[in-house]
Amino acid sequence: MPYVNFKLTPEGLTPEKKKKLIASVTELLQVELGKNPETTIVIIEEVETDNWGIGGRSVTDRRKETSS
Repeated sequence: MPYVNFKLTPEGLTPEKKKKLIASVTELLQVELGKNPETTIVIIEEVETDNWGIGGRSVTDRRKETSS
């Protein structure tokens, strides 16, 4: 029973894109590893950029720096 957990920032993450991601990952595991799609679990967790840090700074701050 595969369990896949994505942690993504929500920008551009529409319901349609989530559906496509879930279906694509499930199919990939079936094709490449022979896993049963009926028992494959895919979780998408949306993490706001203020709650995600890289190198001691939030993603929000890092993006502000690169967009300036």
